[in-house]
Amino acid sequence: MKNKILMATVFAFSVTTLPLVAGESLPATGKAPLASYLRPHAVPAPEDNKPTAVRVELGKALFFDPRLSGSNTISCATCHNPAFGWSDGLPTGVGHGMKPLTRATPTILNTAYNAILMWDGRKKSLEDQALGPIEADVEMNQDIPGLLKKLDALEGYRDLFKKAYPGEGISPATVAKAIASFERTIVSTDSPFDRWARGDQKAVTADVKRGFAVFEGKGNCTACHQGFNFTDYGFHNIGVKDVGDKPDEGRYTQRKLPSLKGAFKTPTLRDVALTAPYMRNGLYKTLEEVVDHYDRGGDLKENLSANIKPLNLDPQEKADLVAFMKSLTGRPVSVTIPLLPMH
Repeated sequence: MKNKILMATVFAFSVTTLPLVAGESLPATGKAPLASYLRPHAVPAPEDNKPTAVRVELGKALFFDPRLSGSNTISCATCHNPAFGWSDGLPTGVGHGMKPLTRATPTILNTAYNAILMWDGRKKSLEDQALGPIEADVEMNQDIPGLLKKLDALEGYRDLFKKAYPGEGISPATVAKAIASFERTIVSTDSPFDRWARGDQKAVTADVKRGFAVFEGKGNCTACHQGFNFTDYGFHNIGVKDVGDKPDEGRYTQRKLPSLKGAFKTPTLRDVALTAPYMRNGLYKTLEEVVDHYDRGGDLKENLSANIKPLNLDPQEKADLVAFMKSLTGRPVSVTIPLLPMH
């Protein structure tokens, strides 16, 4: 799937394939009907990996199992922790040998709707992405043949794979498909903003309503944060300072377009209050700092996106914008940690 994206239409959700152009983003939607910000009920899945209860059960076990790492101490959930909004609460992830990584851990919330993944867009689907962190020597540091041997040695996993993927066995493909099946269940839940969008005028306070007006208007936030998932699934250089000696070129590492140097994928704003620190390198601890960054038009000006300009927001507008973003926090969901196969 080359250069494809998902977008929410104004009146209904549809999966749309469009070529990403120089800036790699969708056109800004501007002001849109409130209903267009509601998450569609249907969760997309590929034909060869439609979700079933046993596939999700298997994927959940794999997601929380630290034996998927070479050290047997790091699971997918180590970095994508439900207690931290399916991120990790750290400026950047921590990988094999407790070594800090160079980028922040993104939430997996609503990744089922993404047709391109990772900060630099190097993965095209959840199935494509699932094995990447497992194999990466700086992350989970587990070679795939060794992983398959571990899983095949456990009767509990052999039985689950037989039920979830009859006739397919324990393979790289079925491991990836199972993890992806679980990740597709991690979707945003009902938030105060959603209840307001459905017509409950008392669901949010006046500052949230004012903040949403800033979001769609003076704040120019919809230039990148659009639709129910509040992302254009595109890549932008927003002028974030690098942390460390070596600049991170972002999307440019995948597509050698000068405009993409320092450009990174637009993250969802769903549950954003739960996923601090912010930015691809965890530079900011609070949403207030994030708003200040955009208000001053970013910091690094080289290859800066044309959408990033000083906003001249007053203190009330800034506070209202933060209140709006906090209203996107969904209803808490209890997550039961699975019992893992021991033999």
